[in-house]
Amino acid sequence: MTMMNTSHQQPLSATWLVTAIVFLVSTLLAFQPSLANTPCSGRKGGIDHCQGDTFICRDGSVSASKKSCQATMGAVGLLGSEAEEMQPSLTGECSCRGGNYCTGPRGGRYCMTDTGKKSYLRR
Repeated sequence: MTMMNTSHQQPLSATWLVTAIVFLVSTLLAFQPSLANTPCSGRKGGIDHCQGDTFICRDGSVSASKKSCQATMGAVGLLGSEAEEMQPSLTGECSCRGGNYCTGPRGGRYCMTDTGKKSYLRR
């Protein structure tokens, strides 16, 4: 008595291949760092350096990020910058790159970007 295999199963190798491709694609999408929102992203050009916990962007503005620049960047973020926080300006020089800020008439703290625009610090 001979039994015939009448089931129509997909070969094991094809099933394994489909499973591996699905796993690989889902893993790559899960760890896609470019999809994350980062400080100084977009028009700001990325992070230039840290001024204490404040991110100084490549366009000379400050980031509104609530993250700590020192904690995020470590020693790399301190290259070419001071470890101290942004300081109030005593001379009226409010350069973001210089680490100084001015206070407006209603209490807003801002510094000037490379292009001369105000960049407000978060509270």
